[in-house]
Amino acid sequence: MILESYVVGMLQTNCYLLGDEGTGEAVVIDPGGEAGAIAGRIQALGLQLVAILNTHGHFDHVMDAWVLKEKQGGEIYMHLLDLPIVEQSMRTMGAFFGLKQLSHPIIIDHDIRHGSLLEFGPMAFSVLETPGHTPGHVCFVLNEGRHVFVGDTLFAGSIGRTDLPGGSYDQLIRSVREQLFALDEQAIVYPGHGPRTTVGRERRTNPFFL
Repeated sequence: MILESYVVGMLQTNCYLLGDEGTGEAVVIDPGGEAGAIAGRIQALGLQLVAILNTHGHFDHVMDAWVLKEKQGGEIYMHLLDLPIVEQSMRTMGAFFGLKQLSHPIIIDHDIRHGSLLEFGPMAFSVLETPGHTPGHVCFVLNEGRHVFVGDTLFAGSIGRTDLPGGSYDQLIRSVREQLFALDEQAIVYPGHGPRTTVGRERRTNPFFL
């Protein structure tokens, strides 16, 4: 399996490209920028983009989702509770950073919920609902828990902010304890910002849970 990460956009968001050389299928998680470079890499690897997975609706994670879809195809997956967050985020934070409004409609191809199973060749993602950073925040657990893509729910030594519209500190803490910390402690955690970590390391050392 191909698994590559890129730091994109002004807020240094982690975007992930996963691909299977056998089927030629590719999945991108949280394309918050650099759609042209990501599309070029997909082409260079000889892959076909089939899905764009969004952990949540903040502009630094979704800004280039629809641009990437136009360039490479693929369908967009996101929890519909975060659709208003996308629209609000583009208007407020996007404007604050001087970003242009999207010229095309914001359409989610697939609403995803807790327990949804997303299968693309041998890549199987189970969906965990982890509200707190946003109401519709989700995490993607790949191939029975060896890898988990957590967006802005959990960071190495920290957690996502909860002071933006729709955020809830109590919900986020509960989401991490009940959903992410229930995974195998060896599971590799791929956050939306900063370095990767493991479930076990965060359970033992993250100051928000000690």
